[in-house]
Amino acid sequence: MVVTSPRTRAPRARRPYSGTREINEQSELGAVYMRTLIRAQRRLGLSVCLVACGALGLLPLLFAIEPDLGKFRVLGLGLPWFLLCVATCPMLLLAGWFYVRQAERSEREFAELVERP
Repeated sequence: MVVTSPRTRAPRARRPYSGTREINEQSELGAVYMRTLIRAQRRLGLSVCLVACGALGLLPLLFAIEPDLGKFRVLGLGLPWFLLCVATCPMLLLAGWFYVRQAERSEREFAELVERP
């Protein structure tokens, strides 16, 4: 027997609760979903902050270990001032761009997980 059309009169199976409904109703599963998202964003934020602050914090240590580096001049500025004033801004912009990109990816994955039937 060949069936050429779908059964339109058959009752449709009910979909289980979606994740958004669980979150809106503040159920235990919804709380788990939210904790997961918040934990991922916190981990990302702390990681980016640690890398950016670590890179800035290592500069004084680098110049304390190797004081001759302070004698170099770049664009009329001493190397320490150049790194602190000029090179820091692009590094922080790059860290911010990376954070936003990864946070959006995390939220997109969360939305796909929650809205999955």
